[in-house]
Amino acid sequence: MKGPETKPTVKLVGHDGNAFSIMGRVKQALKRAGADKEYIDRYLSEATSGDYDHLLVVSMGYVDVE
Repeated sequence: MKGPETKPTVKLVGHDGNAFSIMGRVKQALKRAGADKEYIDRYLSEATSGDYDHLLVVSMGYVDVE
């Protein structure tokens, strides 16, 4: 499993309430930053294992949020 060399930054303003959009933006940022499929799959699994607030907390652990 290979994570990104640096933590990518994702702008989430305007995406409140849309969990799928947030996950898609984080996934693309991780991919562009060099994360492999296993790392991205781990993010998606963790992000979908709870409610919307849990998704936000997990996302902020994987990327910097603006």
